[in-house]
Amino acid sequence: MPNRLLMPPAEQLLNAPEFTVSELSQSLKRTVEDAFGHVRVRGEISGFRGAHSSGHCYFALKDESAKIEAVIWKGVHGRMRFKPQEGLEVIATGKLTTYPGSSKYQIVIEALEPAGIGALMALMEERKKKLAAEGLFDEARKQLLPWLPEVIGVVTSPTGAVIRDILHRLEDRFPRHVLVWPVKVQGEGSAEQVAAAIRGFNALPEGGKIPRPDVLIVARGGGSLEDLWSFNEEIVVRAAAESMIPLISAVGHETDITLIDFVADKRAPTPTAAAEMAVPVRSDLFVEVADLARRTRAYWQRAHESRRSELRAAARALPAAGDLLAIPRQRLDSAGASLPRGLKANTHAHFRRFTAASAKLTLRVLHGQISQADHRLTVCGERLGLSARSLLRRRRDRFAGLEVRLRASKLSNAQAQRNAIARQRERTHRLAERAGRALATLLQRLDARVENSGKLLSALSYRGVLARGFALVRDEAGHPLHAADAIGPGARVEIEFADGRVGATADADRPAPAAKRAPAQAKPAAQDAKPAPKRVAKPVDQGNLF
Repeated sequence: MPNRLLMPPAEQLLNAPEFTVSELSQSLKRTVEDAFGHVRVRGEISGFRGAHSSGHCYFALKDESAKIEAVIWKGVHGRMRFKPQEGLEVIATGKLTTYPGSSKYQIVIEALEPAGIGALMALMEERKKKLAAEGLFDEARKQLLPWLPEVIGVVTSPTGAVIRDILHRLEDRFPRHVLVWPVKVQGEGSAEQVAAAIRGFNALPEGGKIPRPDVLIVARGGGSLEDLWSFNEEIVVRAAAESMIPLISAVGHETDITLIDFVADKRAPTPTAAAEMAVPVRSDLFVEVADLARRTRAYWQRAHESRRSELRAAARALPAAGDLLAIPRQRLDSAGASLPRGLKANTHAHFRRFTAASAKLTLRVLHGQISQADHRLTVCGERLGLSARSLLRRRRDRFAGLEVRLRASKLSNAQAQRNAIARQRERTHRLAERAGRALATLLQRLDARVENSGKLLSALSYRGVLARGFALVRDEAGHPLHAADAIGPGARVEIEFADGRVGATADADRPAPAAKRAPAQAKPAAQDAKPAPKRVAKPVDQGNLF
């Protein structure tokens, strides 16, 4: 014993069992997973650079004095409500395990949540800065609310008090057609349902079976920051920004602020205030319309009296009808008296011009004009002939040039087609050779598969067992018999050997079998039946195996 204590540690472990690196790693992995299992870890996300190209997320959780590696698989990351972000303090729930490839332990995260209100506020501020940088909160892109909408779409929970408050307020102010899209306003999947409802209302066609709303109200009652977090999700904010229908945000109480309030076209402090913003007061409209009608009638009466006074003043300023027609009547009488003299003077003037023109119109003048026209016609004919010959010559020269170019182009095109045909022929030959080689390879593989299947069939066939000296016993129906209890006294059986089959009859004095088989497999024998005489086994024909 003292000698054993004086031995070096390495010599003491000579008889210890040896582990491979993989065995040791797997043993450590099982130990860590069995000892810890599922744990909740609080820490700050460090080293997160977004999802890997595979979809998985790799980062670390750290605090003031330690750090642990973490991984989120692709499927879990897609279902997470809170996505990991650099520097965010979170509480991670997952399974502790090891990674043998780098000899380190890590946590496989299955759920992730922010660590307290401070983390949620930090995440909300960071998301707000990101969306504001994209211009989603700009006032220039916001739409005006319709003055009196025909249809109002409401996105809220169908069982809460919010929808009843909205409907009651609309009934008091101005009853309108309301379409409610029921959604979850809190918890897992609520953000996706709210975004889908906003996009669903916008997808309704104009003039369809379901009327398209003129204004949307996204409403929810008050609550904590965690309760209202669905309306801070990026999917909801982007859906509200993409809405072509004017949208009113009515989430929480007046002091509650969510990101959908910044992107909505109008923010209401409460759901009831959203209903008041959507429609005017009907009774006030009646009073205003009656006042406008009274003012319109009074204005029309005053204008009518003013125009009547102006017409009377203008009528008094006009002269009498006889005074207005006296001078024109006098000018008409004067013109009627001078008309006969004017007609005679005009006739004499036209006669003098006709006489002067007839004196100039002689036969010699006509011959001169005809000769001049004939000369002009001859000159024009010669010029037309010269132009036609010149045009014909130019066209002939042009056609000759086109013929030369066409012949050259035809030869070049023919040569190019021959080259292309040669290339295609060569490519066809190469493809044919490759197809032949591929077909030969495929046939070889199929032959090998057939050969292997045949060997496997031979190895699994029961005839190999028969060849080793065993036999197969069947009843009269051809069913295999597995136990002696299944054979009754005097039963007819068939025994198959490797080289053939023989028939046999069971002993008549053996006990009857227990009733365990189906009637189709074993035929019970009557207790009072006479024992059948023994028969000599006769060989039977083997039959066709196929």
